[in-house]
Amino acid sequence: MVSLLRREKKNPAESTVTLIGKPGCHLCDEARAVILKVTGELGTSFEEKDILADEELYEKYWEQIPVTLVDGRQHDFWRVDEKRLRTALGA
Repeated sequence: MVSLLRREKKNPAESTVTLIGKPGCHLCDEARAVILKVTGELGTSFEEKDILADEELYEKYWEQIPVTLVDGRQHDFWRVDEKRLRTALGA
């Protein structure tokens, strides 16, 4: 008999979305607007990190900013798709 694994639905309020970007980045501004809308509606935590203030982030993500992480795992880069972000957060 084949068993289907079902994932429990995530509670968006238990997740954290991180935006890695830099000042003066218009794509970062666009990504922030989408993230703030989604996290505000879902009660999800949001944090932002400046790539210029963290050498490790700079080395890892410089060519991809803005980068969006969901619970510490890379979710998107350059653009944030609202529907895809909601899905990742379990909404």
